[in-house]
Amino acid sequence: MTVTISQQAFWDLFVEIPEVEKRCDGIPPTVGVCWDIFDTISYFPKELGQGFYGDIELRDGLYLGISEHQLYDDLIIKLPERQHPLEYSFYLAGCQQDRHFSISVGQNRLWGSGLAPKERNKTFKSEKIIEINVHIEPELFRLFMGKEKNQLPQELTHLVRNPHQEYYSRSGTTTPVMQVALQQMLNCPYQGMMKRMYLESKVLELIVLLVEEDLAARQGKNDTFSLKPDDVERIHYAKEILLRDLENPPSLMDLSRQVGLNDCTLKRGFRLVFDTTVFGYLHHHRLEQARKLLIAGEISIAQAARKVGFSSRSYFATAFRKKFGINPKEFLIANSRLLMEIDELIG
Repeated sequence: MTVTISQQAFWDLFVEIPEVEKRCDGIPPTVGVCWDIFDTISYFPKELGQGFYGDIELRDGLYLGISEHQLYDDLIIKLPERQHPLEYSFYLAGCQQDRHFSISVGQNRLWGSGLAPKERNKTFKSEKIIEINVHIEPELFRLFMGKEKNQLPQELTHLVRNPHQEYYSRSGTTTPVMQVALQQMLNCPYQGMMKRMYLESKVLELIVLLVEEDLAARQGKNDTFSLKPDDVERIHYAKEILLRDLENPPSLMDLSRQVGLNDCTLKRGFRLVFDTTVFGYLHHHRLEQARKLLIAGEISIAQAARKVGFSSRSYFATAFRKKFGINPKEFLIANSRLLMEIDELIG
């Protein structure tokens, strides 16, 4: 059996453990996780499994979380289109799968900041799942450039993209050096302020190691990628398929199968042909279609958002404002006034 739930509904099920229960050793001892390092600890949703989730804010814009739990059934979490920070995860036990990668024990994931598409993450039932996760706001990441500089080096720009650009992600193998830092983090020997300083040092050490590994992998890629004429035709066909149903477009894997290309060729080829990612093209077209619908003046903002595939009206408003410099309500009012002025001139 597989349980499917939205991201918001999933987090709404977590219940924070009261301080009195923490002090009374209400949390049973577990392998590998020292729970007293966290600011808050929550029970994993009892409807889905058993375990705990710990969270600590190391400084503004830097968050560390560790989850240790066991699922009753395979779990699919539906994630909406959203703004994404820099993030990385290490799996010490268990397995998770999304539209691009399958991550298991001894592996990690690195995400840049930017626009995250609608996704479905699947976590498999296993004896135990242990995940270490870190969020870094892009503003904090930029601070490491120093006060005198406001631009990242070219080789790091893929990690901090504009809000309308699809985020970067890659998977990798956890190295022995990373393993040492992870174990030191889990077995933090300090308390209070020293604990936060120690954990922050380990969190930053891990991002340095991940970025170093990422840059080495990117520099080792063959940059002489080119497309055959038949591939170009298939990519144009992929664009047509993508735009047939804005509300429920195919996943990247489904799109690849339909046009007869592997997902890597489709992604790189789409960027080469259209100078944007598959998701970036779809996002741009959705907003353009929404603008045309609002200009026509026949449907509401909520209806226009749903018709082009935005499940959240608030997120639609944010994306619309970032693209056109005005929120949908103001745009609708301005358009209505313009139509009235035209009617008066014609009359």
